[in-house]
This record gives sequence, structure tokens and C-alpha cells, in this order.
Amino acid sequence: MIDLRAARADPDRLRSALARKGAAGTFDAMLAADERWRALVPQVDELRSRQKLDGKPTPEQLEELGRVKEELRALEDELATAEAEREALLAQVPNPPDPSAPDGDSEEDAEELRRWGDPPPEGPEHTEVGRFDLERAARLSGSRFGFLVGDTALVALALYRFALDRAGAHGHTPVIPPVLVREEAMYGTGFFPTDRSNIYALEADELYLTGTAEVALAGMHMTEILDELPLRYSGFSTCFRRESGAAGKDTRGMFRVHQFNKVELYVYCEPQRSGEEHDRLLAIEEELVQALELPYRVVNVAAGDLGASAAKKYDIEAWFPSQQRYREITSTSNTTDFQSRRLGIRYRIDEKRLETPHTLNGTAVTDRWLLAVLENFRGDVPDVLRQYGAPPRVTR
Repeated sequence: MIDLRAARADPDRLRSALARKGAAGTFDAMLAADERWRALVPQVDELRSRQKLDGKPTPEQLEELGRVKEELRALEDELATAEAEREALLAQVPNPPDPSAPDGDSEEDAEELRRWGDPPPEGPEHTEVGRFDLERAARLSGSRFGFLVGDTALVALALYRFALDRAGAHGHTPVIPPVLVREEAMYGTGFFPTDRSNIYALEADELYLTGTAEVALAGMHMTEILDELPLRYSGFSTCFRRESGAAGKDTRGMFRVHQFNKVELYVYCEPQRSGEEHDRLLAIEEELVQALELPYRVVNVAAGDLGASAAKKYDIEAWFPSQQRYREITSTSNTTDFQSRRLGIRYRIDEKRLETPHTLNGTAVTDRWLLAVLENFRGDVPDVLRQYGAPPRVTR
């Protein structure tokens, strides 16, 4: 969540920044609720102090005490309501965007930073190159699911291990995290309340299937005081997304599905280093894409297209010959202190001082990389993946 003290101290600056995410109205409603709560606190404290009497009370004092108790009970109820309203609104205020994020609220508003590689001409779709069984998956699980079979599965597995090895070389500790988490982790990472409609819920167990290992890697240290920074992780997990609102989008093949695998990078660091760490994560992602020789471009995502927790995000978009356009295969976000504040994570500066760390996340590899490899090389497999068990060429 945002720093409430900073919001009170400089509301105009935050309001202006949040307007770029379309959240100025929510911010103002939260500030109004906070002001109501703050006005009630001293009134409640004053009534509580009037309940303290020295010696044996007189009948008049007892009568007055009864009136104070009734007034206090009503005011405490009002205070609790005001606090609940403030907390609910605070949960809806997103992280303000970084000034360097471009204006706009769609993919088209992203700022292209650079391109790498030569896009090949129009080619076959990944389903024509690799072995995917969508029909059987639909009978088993419904639409937007698929089997990866034979050589196609081996290339996918090689991609995950390739990403984990490269991340490890950059100091990221590998983690296989839980994919079922409690509501606190979803809230703490900013996916609740805004993205609740995209999350699969196991209501009987009060658990949620995560759409990214980011949730578990952030929740790994929730409520803790960290003694050393930076902490760097790489998490492999299966991910689940309902794709609510995606009807009619990318319905062909395996591009937009409900279940996929992913290697996620996650960092905890000192606030003054988060910009540097963000550039470092992007460099790792570019190193991975270049090692596979996939043509790509890097974009700086527009402020209004950022998620609730991100202050700044870079996307890498690989070229997909079957679509004749660049499509997102990685993103890396600087979430500043937004997630760690919600999760109650702090770090020790010295014996007496605790501060809130910054956190960052980035995609190392997802199943979309497999699709890009199949389409760009028409079944040939990059040499770098063969040491991880991938065949030289995918056969159907």
C-alpha cells in the first residue's frame, strides 16, 4: 500500500501521479475517510479519559459516567466504521507510477526503447510445428488448456532449467514455491482486490491458486524483519489464471491459456538501489532472449497500463511470425515499497532503525517462449537448450 503519512504530507503530488493511473478519485475518497477517522480518535480518547474517577464516585458522577459510556459506545462504533472504510479504500489505491513511465492507458501507449534481431517472414503457427493436443485437453479440462507432448514437452522443460541456471549465475537462489496461498498473500502483493476475478479460489479451504510465483516469493518473508539485503530468488511454478475478460482474445493455440509454467525472478533490496536492480533484471531477461536468438523489442509500459503494485514496468516482446507482430513474453516491474508495506516486511538498518524494503519481480521464462522458439525456427531448437535435454529438432 502507499505510505499514508506521505499521502497526508503531500497529497497534491500523489494525487497528480495517481491520476495517471486513473485513481485520483479513489485517493481523494481514502483521504476523506482518513480525515474522518483522525477527527474521531481524539474524541474517543477524551471520553475514555473521563471514565477514570478517583475515590468513591458520587451519585451524580455515576449518572455522568453512564452517559459517557453510552456516548463512548456510539463513538467507538463510528470510529470502527470510519477505520474500516479507510482501510478498504487504502487497499484500492495503487502504487503511483514512476515519472519516467509514459502517459497513456493501453499497450499502444508504451514507449519502445530498442529492438534486437531480424524478424523472419510470415511462418507457421506453433501448433503446426510443435505437438499440442488441444482437443483432448478441452474434453478433460475445458477451453484454454492443452497437452504438451513428446519433443515439445522436452523443449519446454529445457527452457525452465536453462532460465534457472542463468538466473543462478546472476545470484538468484532457486525456489519451488507453493502454488496455493492464503488471502493475505494475494492482498499483500496487490492482486487483491483489483485482480480477484482472474484468480481461481478453493473456497472450502480459503486458498487461492497463484497466477505467478511472485506471490509466493513475496509472501515468503511476510511479517519478517530482514537482516541482510539484497535477497534474490528465482521461482519455478505452475501458474493459473482465469483470463476473465479475455473472451475472444488469442483464442487460437496456446498463446493465452488458463495454466502455464513460469520461472520468476524476485528481489528485495534497499530503496536507493531499486532502480539499479530493475535495470539488472531487464538485462538478465535480454540476455536470455538473445541466447535463444529470438528477435524482440523492449517497451516502457504506459502509466495507466501498469498493474496496481507496479511503479514502472518493462516488457520484452518477441516476434511471432504467425501473427506478424511482437507479443509480450516477459515483464519486469519495480513495485517500490508497495508490496513489502502491505506484507509487513521490514529490514534492519541498525539496532534501532527499521525501514521498508523495495521489491521487484521479473519473468525469466514462460511457456510463451516455447511458442516463440517453435515459430521463429520452424522446429529447429537453439543449441543452448540441447545441454538441458532438448532435441535438435522438434518432431510431431
